[in-house]
Amino acid sequence: MAKVNVKAALTAGIAAGVISGLVKLGWENLLPPRTPKRDATNPPQRLLEQLGVPKEVTHATYSYSGHDLPGVSYLVHFGFSTGFGALYSVGGQLAPWLKKGHGVPFGLGVWGAFHLGLLPALKTVPSAKDQPAEEHLSELLGHAVWMWTTDLVAAQLYHQLTNDK
Repeated sequence: MAKVNVKAALTAGIAAGVISGLVKLGWENLLPPRTPKRDATNPPQRLLEQLGVPKEVTHATYSYSGHDLPGVSYLVHFGFSTGFGALYSVGGQLAPWLKKGHGVPFGLGVWGAFHLGLLPALKTVPSAKDQPAEEHLSELLGHAVWMWTTDLVAAQLYHQLTNDK
């Protein structure tokens, strides 16, 4: 087995997480996972509020081109995406079996662990049986595409960082 360049894997994973986070945001514009009522306080905002962060912080927005955008939600979204991008990239270099299926099984595992397990257990989102089918479909497919993108971008960047010198 070739020596793993952890710094390159970490760099590739973080960059891939930013790009795949953008893909996931785009996906959610095409197939919104939640109704507007349930999205009035989205899961990142709700989780932060459960941790004691005031609503005026969790619902803080910034304005761009006439749109008020949920800045704090985006910080959580990209933090999650870059964190898992880094974990997947470094972990996949150290344990290549993690990359089976080009990240899709890993992404589905993250979806199951968080959206069907942890977040319902914390009462951040409804129990899995009480979530609408549209939410399950959007999140299931969105997590598959998100981590497939992470795999594709991280692999290419790792290759460029380690082999194209």
